[in-house]
Amino acid sequence: MNGQRKAKISPTFLKVRPREAGLRDLSRLLARSDIRQRDFVDSSDETGVEFKYRWLIFISIVMQKLLMFFSKPMALVGLVIETWLNFLSYNPSPCAFIKHLFFKGSTMPSRDSADYVSFVGQLDDRKKLDSSIKNGGIRYFPALCMMASKAAYENEAYIQSMVKDWEMVEFLEFKNCWNDYRNKATTGVYFLRVKGDDHDTIVVAFRGTMPFSADDWCTDWDLSQKQLDYMGSVHEGFMRALGLPKDEQNDPNFFNWPVDCEQKQPTAYYFVRDKLKQLLNGNEKTKFVVTGHSLGGALAILFPTVLLYQDENMLVQRLDGVYTYGQPRVGDGKFAEFMKKVLKEQNVRYLRFVYDFDMVPRLPFDDEDHWYTHFGKCLYYDCHYKGKGVSVLPNKNYFSLVFAGITMMSALYVLAESVAMSVNMIMSAFYEVVQGFTIQYTKGSYYKEGWLSRSSRVIGMMIIGLPDHSPYGYVNITSLGSPEDLVDS
Repeated sequence: MNGQRKAKISPTFLKVRPREAGLRDLSRLLARSDIRQRDFVDSSDETGVEFKYRWLIFISIVMQKLLMFFSKPMALVGLVIETWLNFLSYNPSPCAFIKHLFFKGSTMPSRDSADYVSFVGQLDDRKKLDSSIKNGGIRYFPALCMMASKAAYENEAYIQSMVKDWEMVEFLEFKNCWNDYRNKATTGVYFLRVKGDDHDTIVVAFRGTMPFSADDWCTDWDLSQKQLDYMGSVHEGFMRALGLPKDEQNDPNFFNWPVDCEQKQPTAYYFVRDKLKQLLNGNEKTKFVVTGHSLGGALAILFPTVLLYQDENMLVQRLDGVYTYGQPRVGDGKFAEFMKKVLKEQNVRYLRFVYDFDMVPRLPFDDEDHWYTHFGKCLYYDCHYKGKGVSVLPNKNYFSLVFAGITMMSALYVLAESVAMSVNMIMSAFYEVVQGFTIQYTKGSYYKEGWLSRSSRVIGMMIIGLPDHSPYGYVNITSLGSPEDLVDS
């Protein structure tokens, strides 16, 4: 299909503008069903919107306004914590401090050096795969892609230093790509080459949600969506992060993804697409996989979506798999059905990993009308690292529709959809606190948790599901999960 053509269908779109919503607007949102053409929300629905959807929009706007209000304190706290953690890791002893002070002239690593580690990397400092996982084994690519997704949070020098010790893996290129709508480079992506006996595989890894970035979390909470031709409706914020060009016509109904466009600075989709063409051109057997954690997972599955939209048949045929970890929902039910069908037709392996009660895969909200819904096989793992394939997650929405306002930042989830699920969540959070201190004795030294990861487990008793989003759990499930979970995937 041509990237410029728009299908003759009834468009579905929702545009939410939290910055323009005041208290009076929010109260009217809950009281009146007609939400069209308001300053802060616009919808294609001509008959009015049910209360449950207006309630979801209300929660989405409130969360985004809170995040925007605390955006500067969040960034400052993140900077202080990350700087402090790097100071401690760079100077683990008085002798190291004196050495760095007198011989290097600084007791802090440069932010673009291989010694500087992000907050995510401080949570889990593992740099290699479990020694039991070998190239060619069934667990290799799920585990490698998760490690690559974790590394995507780091700077280029760190990634190069990390990858050089991986057997049969070569670092190729790293890029911070431009976001036209945020007017800065926000989307990190890099390339690896995995050498195999029969063919090489290019790994494309997208960076995920930065823990202290209010903008990234607002993107996860946003409900805005537009139609992508006959494919269905897709999350607008994720498309923007992927590199959606600014549409001069500002069409509220459809995305406009031109095959080619003039760019002042490289955006993620066009940069990755053109780089892949260059890398695959020399060898017909070379394939590629796309991966990412959190927001990076959303970008990983939307990248082949745009390839399909633009009829990039050569790249689609060379796509070997998509591996996502803690990925949020990216589109509506119609989009989900389209992608399930086309991925099957193209024989593309799509594995979506979810760890326990991770909150992000349960966003944006889903309901019986599939406003936002997942698709493809989900490999769900509990806190014991026991996995199973499921079509619907346990407790598929992080907040219940009825008690969302009460449970928003509380461990008192006993008020949610079922008491049984609530108790299960609390017991799981408690078990993970204990497991953080014992796992090295039951699973081996590779899985030993540091004090920062253990502290996050304690916080998880108050904000259930937040620590489960950490890459630490996802590295564990791809290493400890039974290979049988992946056999028929």
